[in-house]
Amino acid sequence: MSESLLLSVIVPVWREAASIQSFLRSLQPVREGGHEVIVVDGGSDDGTAELAAPWCEQVLTGGKGRALQMNAGADAARGNVLLFLHADTALPDTAIDHLQHFFSSQQQWGRFDVRLSGQRAVFRVVAWFMNRRSRLTGIATGDQAMFVRTSVFRALQGFAPIPLMEDVELSKRLCSLSRPYCISDPVTTDSRRWEQEGAWRTILLMWRLRWRYWRGESSESLAAAYRADVRHADS
Repeated sequence: MSESLLLSVIVPVWREAASIQSFLRSLQPVREGGHEVIVVDGGSDDGTAELAAPWCEQVLTGGKGRALQMNAGADAARGNVLLFLHADTALPDTAIDHLQHFFSSQQQWGRFDVRLSGQRAVFRVVAWFMNRRSRLTGIATGDQAMFVRTSVFRALQGFAPIPLMEDVELSKRLCSLSRPYCISDPVTTDSRRWEQEGAWRTILLMWRLRWRYWRGESSESLAAAYRADVRHADS
């Protein structure tokens, strides 16, 4: 008898008290199907971990930074597939069916298409370009709910412990094993960040950072540039 999918959803969080319970409620059908949800808190001081505890199998605390948090969750996971999900992103109702098909395939990892929650036409354009670029390059980002076979993730020693571009860096290594399994039913990502910082401004920022990354600039330098840009937008 072939092995069945056992999914571990790993959610890195920091200061998500306002929305963590409603987000985790949306994942209860996943848990009811026999899969697990692991929340990894990066040291929140607003009660995020305590609020999350009734709604998941484990709440872990560790160093702040998505790469470190996601690696900690993967270390504790019992599933044979890991799915890394941001706390502002919702899975489609069909996610488990699609992931079961992935598990039966020969591919080692994958991601979902993404849709932004805002109603403005620019958000549909942004999502189209994100999905198209990902299909052409094989590179996925965290907004696309990356998933990978647990054995493969552990063999590659997980995400590199870097402050930015950890998803792009892992994608490059995973592409040496297989092209990504692309699920067209999209995850829905909250567009608040794009609305607050400006859609086109955010697009240009991410393109600039990705270009600098491909040219060999360190992720630490890019993270500093990203933080500086966000502070400028907020001022």
